[in-house]
Amino acid sequence: MIIGVDHIGIAVNRLNDVLPIYEELLGLKLGKLEKSKFHKIRVAFLAMEKMKIELIEPLNKESPISRFLEKKGQGIHHIAFRVDDIEKMLSQLEANGVSLIDKEPRIGIEGGRIAFLNPKSTGNVLIELCQH
Repeated sequence: MIIGVDHIGIAVNRLNDVLPIYEELLGLKLGKLEKSKFHKIRVAFLAMEKMKIELIEPLNKESPISRFLEKKGQGIHHIAFRVDDIEKMLSQLEANGVSLIDKEPRIGIEGGRIAFLNPKSTGNVLIELCQH
């Protein structure tokens, strides 16, 4: 079952260029900055009351975020929903014809278990499921 929205992921070319918009103009507070060589990204987490904004910068051209930016430019990359049982949710979705990018959960940048759904099955929206 979906518990709520965990975060919205936004692809950016450079965190340093975009962070001031969220911090200074919108008044959000930077929770933490993480770098993942495995995921090939650098992420700024901006915490709000019940969810986060995740600004995602590619570390190199091999990053999936780099490819996204080349095709679509900066903007919303994905929406992540918090779930109570990620395996059960993936099983139910697949049984109902949803194409899964991740058939098994993997470890996300914050250490929780995540899985992505194929946007072709979700109205062209990349959806991430998260279980912390």
